[in-house]
Amino acid sequence: MKKYFFYKYEGVGKLGVGVESGRITDLHFERSSIPRSDIVQEETPLHREAARQLDEYFSGKRKVFDLPLAPKGTDFQLRCWEALLRVPYGETRSYGDIARSVGSPRGFRAVGMANNRNPIAIIIPCHRIIGSDGKLVGFGGGLDVKAFLLDLERKYANS
Repeated sequence: MKKYFFYKYEGVGKLGVGVESGRITDLHFERSSIPRSDIVQEETPLHREAARQLDEYFSGKRKVFDLPLAPKGTDFQLRCWEALLRVPYGETRSYGDIARSVGSPRGFRAVGMANNRNPIAIIIPCHRIIGSDGKLVGFGGGLDVKAFLLDLERKYANS
């Protein structure tokens, strides 16, 4: 049974963290809908650890998360999400960069769709992916939150 717990963070609002079988399966922004079937609102030790690491991230003390993750998706989506984990803190890549890194050089639109389906935003840093022209495009938490996260990372990138 999936367990959710909710935390509030300055700049991004309320986040719902989903845990199932000892792994984080999703992280939802308050703006997005959380699946309502077969869930329980209960804080587990893994929720507390995720909240601790998110606190450290938002205060600039954590640049890489160390949490057990279990995103569900297609093989292509999983490859894209793995590639997102390799984008360094404080840096950005284009959808085309990610497409090339997963062996699909013309697949930038498919990468965009995989980003859109990323179930564990922030921890799997889809916010670091921008348009080839450098513009912020698409983000489940809203472009204002994407800009906030990128600014946060730029602020602490060299500390």
